Amino acid sequence: MAFAGKWETETQEGYDEFCKLLGIPDDVIEKGRNYKLITEVTQSGNDFAWCQIYPTNATVTNKFTIDKECDMETIGGKKFKATVQMEGGKLSVTFPNYHHTSEIVGGKLVEVNTRSCAYLLLRA
Repeated sequence: MAFAGKWETETQEGYDEFCKLLGIPDDVIEKGRNYKLITEVTQSGNDFAWCQIYPTNATVTNKFTIDKECDMETIGGKKFKATVQMEGGKLSVTFPNYHHTSEIVGGKLVEVNTRSCAYLLLRA
């Protein structure tokens, strides 16, 4: 599955509930509610560079190879080790506080972050 491209968030679902479950303060949730996150992905076979650019100009880039442990970072700056897997055309990885999947559906990047019964769905 080809993920390469530049994607801007068009819609999101479950934002407030998901952020509250992660313990994000209300004022930060309010500021981020209508952000248009830009995700730039480069891909060469199983090697990826996944860059997320926030309206504040904060940027987080994670480089990884499918099925190989790598160093990753959250938007909050927390560094951790993870292994990104490809399952049925979806990229799947576990972050410290949630599980993340990404896939291309109808030419759009669809990202789902889940924790317990809450989720955050982004379409770009």
